[in-house]
Amino acid sequence: MADGVGFIGLGVMGEPMCRNLAMKSGRAIRAYDLRVEPLDRLAAHGVMRSQGVADTARGAGVVFLSLPGGEELGAVAGELLDAMQRGQTLVDLTTAPVGLTRELAARFATRGIAYADAPVARTRAAAEAGTLSITVGATPADFQAIEPLLRCLASEVTHCGPVGCGQVVKILNNMVIFETGVALAEALAIGRRAGVEPKLLFEALSKGSADSFALRNHGMKAMLPGEFPLRAFSARYALKDLSYALALAADGGLDAAGARLAGEKLRAAIAAGDGENYWPVILRAIDRPAR
Repeated sequence: MADGVGFIGLGVMGEPMCRNLAMKSGRAIRAYDLRVEPLDRLAAHGVMRSQGVADTARGAGVVFLSLPGGEELGAVAGELLDAMQRGQTLVDLTTAPVGLTRELAARFATRGIAYADAPVARTRAAAEAGTLSITVGATPADFQAIEPLLRCLASEVTHCGPVGCGQVVKILNNMVIFETGVALAEALAIGRRAGVEPKLLFEALSKGSADSFALRNHGMKAMLPGEFPLRAFSARYALKDLSYALALAADGGLDAAGARLAGEKLRAAIAAGDGENYWPVILRAIDRPAR
């Protein structure tokens, strides 16, 4: 099978990941996105422009996907199912429903095409730096084959088990982050009303047992300055990922009350017009004066 790499989806995370593959892998990269702007930028790094989904798969040993969610994954995978050939590998970097992931993997397997779910965690800055954390669901042989490419994107690459397990771990990672974000927003709002300056509060928490990645990043870098930019991981995307966690809980017969509460806060932020803002914007919904 050819040594080239295809890459579909050049959004907030996809563009820097594709660039790191081009700069570090030594492979020829062909990429596709509905927008021309990221393709224009990536051309400076030697990334070739393909003419569509099917064209991206031609001549590629491995095809990467980085898409908004399950709906887009289903549509693009449907096109690739007809375009890819026996011996190729599809690596999905998207955060997507576990059931859909396993269903697609089974369909590709009937064509002799390997499938791995490899959703990414951490921020856009980590995507730029190539220091993402990637959780992978794949056979041991498939993981061994794709790991060198994933190392171009991430400082942490974890094989979590067979197909679908990478999604499970990533979805639960996000669930924990969102629930922690609710706790941080509540602490900031309560502390401010009780007379403690928010910056001092968060710095003190970071020195104790409440310290966390979420505190140092989503709390200190977003909630404290009140900066919730567009074209970041939005409240709407967060709610989408949280819905996958709640579906897993329901499948297991569990009531995930903390996740449900985080969902309520995300929906409140979306209803207030903040759906496209960086998801720690839930602070605004939580910190409003009670009526």
